[in-house]
Amino acid sequence: MRENPLVLHVLGARPNFVKAAPVVRALGELGVRQGIVHTGQHYDALMSDVFFADLGLPEPVANLGVGSGTHAKQTAALLVGLEEVVLEHAPDLVVVYGDVNSTLAAILVCAKLGVRTAHVEAGLRSFDRGMPEEVNRIVTDSLSDLLFATSPDALSHLAAEGVPAAKVHLVGNPMIDSLFAALPSLDPAPVVARLGAPERYAVATLHRPANVDSPEAAAELVSAVLEVSRQIPLIVPIHPRGRTRLAEAGLVDGPSVQVVDPLGYVDFLSLVRGAALVVTDSGGVQEETTMLGVPCLTVRPNTERPVTITHGTNRLVTPALLPAAAEKALADGASTPSGELPPLWDGAAGPRIARVISAWLRGDNLSPAAQGIRSE
Repeated sequence: MRENPLVLHVLGARPNFVKAAPVVRALGELGVRQGIVHTGQHYDALMSDVFFADLGLPEPVANLGVGSGTHAKQTAALLVGLEEVVLEHAPDLVVVYGDVNSTLAAILVCAKLGVRTAHVEAGLRSFDRGMPEEVNRIVTDSLSDLLFATSPDALSHLAAEGVPAAKVHLVGNPMIDSLFAALPSLDPAPVVARLGAPERYAVATLHRPANVDSPEAAAELVSAVLEVSRQIPLIVPIHPRGRTRLAEAGLVDGPSVQVVDPLGYVDFLSLVRGAALVVTDSGGVQEETTMLGVPCLTVRPNTERPVTITHGTNRLVTPALLPAAAEKALADGASTPSGELPPLWDGAAGPRIARVISAWLRGDNLSPAAQGIRSE
C-alpha cells in the first residue's frame, strides 16, 4: 500500500450521495486522502448537484455526465468512463454505494483492473431478480473486498451466498447518519408554503420500472393513487424517468394532486417530515420514513429492507389495495411494531465505516472485539 493511499467514492444517484456524505466526512476527519467520482447517472441538477450542496460533499474529481438510457447503454457508457478515471487516478480503494448501475459498473471495472473495492449497503436482497437493482446487488457483493452491511438480515444473506465472514462488517445505516445531521433543518412549513400546499397532505414518489414502464402498470398505479388523493391531497415530486409515462396514465395536476419537480435533499425530507402519509416505491424513502415516524406504503410486492417493516412504519401494498391501506394508515397514524429503531441506526455508521477503511488501508487486521461491530 502507498504511503498516502487514495480512496475514490463512485456516486451516481440521489441515494448514493446521502449514504456517502457521512463516510466522506468521517474519512476526512481521519486524514484519509479521497475523491468523489460523479457519474452523472442522475443528470438533472435537482437530482444530483443540489445534493452536493445540501450534504456538504466536496466537488468531484471527475464528472462523467452519463445521463439516462437503457440499462445496456447506460452501463456501457459508465464502464468506459469509469475505466478511464480509475486508470488516471490509480486509487487504492474504490467505495461504491447501493445498487444503481454506477455501482455495478464501478465494481466490474475495478475487478478487471485489479483495484480493491468496498460496498456500502451490502447484503440487501429482495429475492426478485426481475428487479435490475437485485442483479446489481448480487454481482457487486460477489466481487467486493469489503462489505458494509446496514442490517443483521444482510449478514445472513451474504453468509448464504458464501461471502467470507472476514470481509463483512455490520456498521448500521449511513443514510440515517445524514438524516440525523439534517434533522434541525427539516422544517415543512417553508416548503409547504412555497408549493402552496395544504396544511395536511400526503407525499407520493413513484419511479420503479415495474410500476411505470408499461402503460398497463402505470394506469393501474395512477388509478390507485388518484383514489388516495380523494382521501387526502397529494404532493408528487416526479423523477424525470417516470414523468411522461405517469402523465400519459393520467397523473397530472388537479384539485387534489400537485405534481412538482424533484426536490433537494433538505426540501424533500422536510416535506416528508410534515406528511400524514407517504406512498412510494423507493428503497431509501422506506428508511427515511421509518426514522421520521411517518406512515409509509410501499407499492411493491417485496422489499430488500424488511427492517423498515419489522422496526418501522413501512407496509407493502399492491396498487389494488393501496386506497384501503391509505385509509387505514391515515386513521391509525404512525406506529412501529417494535417501538424502537433498527439496530445501529444511531447516526454513527459513517465513522464505523471510516475506521474499518482506515485500518484496512494501513494493513491492520482488526479483531471483532477491537472493531466492536462485526458479526461472527
